[in-house]
Amino acid sequence: MHVPLWVWIATIAAIAAIFVFDFFTHVRKPHAPSFKESALWSAFYVTLALLFGAGLWYVWGHQHGVEYLAGFITEKSLSVDNLFVFAIIMAKFGVPREFQQKALLIGIVMALIMRGIFIAVGAAAINQFSWVFYIFGLFLLYTAFKLAIESFSHSEGGGEYEPNALVKYAQRHLPMRDDFDSNKLLSKLNGKRVFTPMMLVILALGVTDLLFALDSIPAIYGLTQEPYIVFTTNAFALLGLLQLYFLLGGLLDRLVYLGFGLALILAFIGVKLMFHALHLNTLPFINGGESVGWAPDIPTWLSLTVIISILVITTVASLIKSRGAQSTAD
Repeated sequence: MHVPLWVWIATIAAIAAIFVFDFFTHVRKPHAPSFKESALWSAFYVTLALLFGAGLWYVWGHQHGVEYLAGFITEKSLSVDNLFVFAIIMAKFGVPREFQQKALLIGIVMALIMRGIFIAVGAAAINQFSWVFYIFGLFLLYTAFKLAIESFSHSEGGGEYEPNALVKYAQRHLPMRDDFDSNKLLSKLNGKRVFTPMMLVILALGVTDLLFALDSIPAIYGLTQEPYIVFTTNAFALLGLLQLYFLLGGLLDRLVYLGFGLALILAFIGVKLMFHALHLNTLPFINGGESVGWAPDIPTWLSLTVIISILVITTVASLIKSRGAQSTAD
């Protein structure tokens, strides 16, 4: 089923309207959200995503409904892992808690725009070259290995943030004040317009989101090849991420095995993509350019089962580990 242009336009307009609503509801007046506020809004956005999935399931059928659900759970899980880095960036720049919402929301909008570009590029590449699935699969396997190593480093007390080249360039060349002026990006100092550290935070979040998009887009294309589902799962995973950041708070440090779980998920999807590439094979140096018949076809329902199982096991194991460590400390 081809998704009509008007559906794309209506969907993008609705998501943009939600982000504008989010800005005026949570960001316009700087404040540190309470646990209750964060929990209610997080539940609202997850419910909204599930209702959209139910509607898509009803209109587009069971297969696409399962693809959306698997994609949403995967993208939401990867977004939670992103929050570890967001928290490190906020601490590195000393952003007051009541000013963090603006930086996060702008960073999330930047992430959605960059992912939209990557989704379009990925869809065009897949339509033209089936061997792109080999690249996606190998990239996810590499990312899974790298994430597992980084997760081990995090569990051993690593995970320091090092400003990237763009942030360092801005620090050296932009007129900058040393302190925050509410949550403003621009301020006045000695009668001159200067940037605040909030600009550096947003740059850091933007570059970080770009790197995360490189992981998440191949991952979702391993679960569905429908660009509309790829876009909507990414959009709904990012919606509510602002509230989820404040909801989880100190819980992030307790999810010690989440990185390992996500590494397993990316590795599983990477293998699935490699099998899919073998089915569509046109490379002459692999089986003479013919499809490889022995490669198994992993159904989406099985992918969904594996993803949920890994997340449940790693979350429960993390909480047990953290509770044991806390009991030992006490």
